Amino acid sequence: MRPAERRSGIILTSNFPCPVQTTDLPGLPMTLRSLLLLSFVTTSLFAAEPEWNQFRGGRGDGTSKAEGIPTAWSETKNVRWKTEIWGKGWSSPVTWKDRIWLTTATEDGHRLAVMCLDRKTGKILHDKTIFEHEKPQYCHPFNSYASPTPWIEDGRLYITFGALGTACLDSETLRVIWKREDLECNHWRGPGSSVSIYGNLLYLPFDGHDHQFVMAFDKRNGKTVWRKDRNVDYKSDNGDIKKAYGTARVITFKGRTQVIVPGAMATMAYEPNSGKELWRVIHGGMNACIPPLFSDGKLFITTSSPSKLLAVRPDGIGDVTKTHVEWTARTGVPARPSQLLVGDSMFMVDNSGVASCIDTATGKPRWTKRIAGKFTASPVLVGDRIYCFQREMGKSHVFAADPKKYRELATNTLDAGCMASPAVTNGLLILRTKTHLYGIGE
Repeated sequence: MRPAERRSGIILTSNFPCPVQTTDLPGLPMTLRSLLLLSFVTTSLFAAEPEWNQFRGGRGDGTSKAEGIPTAWSETKNVRWKTEIWGKGWSSPVTWKDRIWLTTATEDGHRLAVMCLDRKTGKILHDKTIFEHEKPQYCHPFNSYASPTPWIEDGRLYITFGALGTACLDSETLRVIWKREDLECNHWRGPGSSVSIYGNLLYLPFDGHDHQFVMAFDKRNGKTVWRKDRNVDYKSDNGDIKKAYGTARVITFKGRTQVIVPGAMATMAYEPNSGKELWRVIHGGMNACIPPLFSDGKLFITTSSPSKLLAVRPDGIGDVTKTHVEWTARTGVPARPSQLLVGDSMFMVDNSGVASCIDTATGKPRWTKRIAGKFTASPVLVGDRIYCFQREMGKSHVFAADPKKYRELATNTLDAGCMASPAVTNGLLILRTKTHLYGIGE
């Protein structure tokens, strides 16, 4: 959040400008005018729900306060529309106003494309191929060539397919503004890192079998602002253990803004504009793909192979492995589905279908429940309900965000399972299954 501004004795953030000033209300006592203005600002703050414009939503944490999202649905119940999506792609849909964007690709990776749909009807408005490759690098059948999630903002859409191409498009016409195809990185199993933007900089990690580095592009023209090699001792020449699929997360703590980028073996924090490394934590593992979460002065970092969750204080300098790790947890930690923070609780659903809740102060479990199935898509929190989606059988589960016990609210079934994480807007849960995009609403 940008620095607050002080107007007429009321603190306003520049993210929520208020068009009403106390001088616009002549004839009322100053105290009453201030109270009315405060009421307006408070209402605006609580009413503002960010667009689901990036992986894990506008807050980057998978949470939404959207209204009108049903608990139960099926192929014949609470489906406003259903649209077939060609190709194979596990990227999440993103939304801006009345439109939805997602990427897809041919299964062989020869054609990489972006699609735009009408949010109200599901009608396809644009379907455009952005990159073509005669001999694309290998992608494991479990993954797709279109797994990274785009980022949308007013007038601009940013998409990436990793080393196979990154581009900025005009979001109205899908005209290509700039594109990059010159970055060498063998993802080994296909791309996975999603777009992250802060100010005018676009951040992407490239943690491949052969090269491991983090890039910052100028989002306006695609030019390189900085590139930083990971410089990690992987203790092996085996490139398989060097790869990761993380997405950057930008946080500000104690006045210091930092870009957190998980990788194989270690997670690093960088100064946003220069790329200077601020600190790193060595945690081991490879294939890290879950974006960090941040709350109450603790950064929650998830590793993979093996799965492990760390709570780290992000105010250190240099190697903070021995000084800033508050706790480590291993039980029930997912390798692919992201977690959800609710107050002082973290809710998780691991790959094998075990749901759990832990205390974020200590990392100790509060409850554990096997709900069956296998999971890859990340769950979302809507109000006080958690929605999670199996990758097979088309099943989804809705349970209460209750730190005391597991309380299932509904089990739903569609024709196909989900690899992609959903998007949420007011009145609509947008689900991407392996074959279709659904608009789920009451």
